[in-house]
Amino acid sequence: EVQLQASGGGLVQPGGSLRLSCAASGFTFDDHGIGWFRQAPGKEREGVSAIASVSGSTYYADSVKGRFTISRDNAKNMVWLQMNSLKPEDTAVYYCARRGVWGHYDYMTLQEYDYWGQGTQVTVSS
Repeated sequence: EVQLQASGGGLVQPGGSLRLSCAASGFTFDDHGIGWFRQAPGKEREGVSAIASVSGSTYYADSVKGRFTISRDNAKNMVWLQMNSLKPEDTAVYYCARRGVWGHYDYMTLQEYDYWGQGTQVTVSS
């Protein structure tokens, strides 16, 4: 019943912007942090950004700091990732994921997440 649906990906030129959405259902949304991860062909899945369940604390990979912004609305069971100044190296499938209740050490570690959405493709190219 737990579902995380990522959407909003697409083709954008370098320097452009996209806003990804993650719609969650089937669980108590404000009990869990939510993370965004991405995976490019031939590369391991990596953490991009995460946001805490209630405090609103945010976390970012060094490669996206200053360009990406994560936010959430617990009343709507929604998380967004605003991506600005996009670069070709941002091209990947982006996944939103639910942080497990046992996750207490690193918001950017894949192993701390227990449910994953299907992902949405982001392509940055001229």
